[in-house]
Amino acid sequence: QVQLVESGGGLVQAGGSLRISCAASRITVSANAMAWYRQTPGKQRELVARITNIGITTYVESVKGRFTISKDNAKNTVNLQMNSLKPEDTAVYYCKAEVWRGTSFADYWGQGTQVTVSS
Repeated sequence: QVQLVESGGGLVQAGGSLRISCAASRITVSANAMAWYRQTPGKQRELVARITNIGITTYVESVKGRFTISKDNAKNTVNLQMNSLKPEDTAVYYCKAEVWRGTSFADYWGQGTQVTVSS
């Protein structure tokens, strides 16, 4: 069973930085598209950043220039470096893996990590 475990969330002041990580087991991060989503109460889960198996990255407009998604192939993790954080970045952040299963893709999710940005 694929497992994704997020870590690194916490409380940070506005303007600060935080790095969250997602450790994967039973898949190879480098071979799959990986993404970070976030969700606040009462709202739909929102795609924040995505990195493909060949390293192409995309970001939601609100985080461009502030967040960076990357893979650490040696550690089999995907990371999200978040700089210049704003209170509106407060959310539970989820890691997702898009895994090819031969005939279709399957999505796997982590349990989430809370990021809180104080003003």
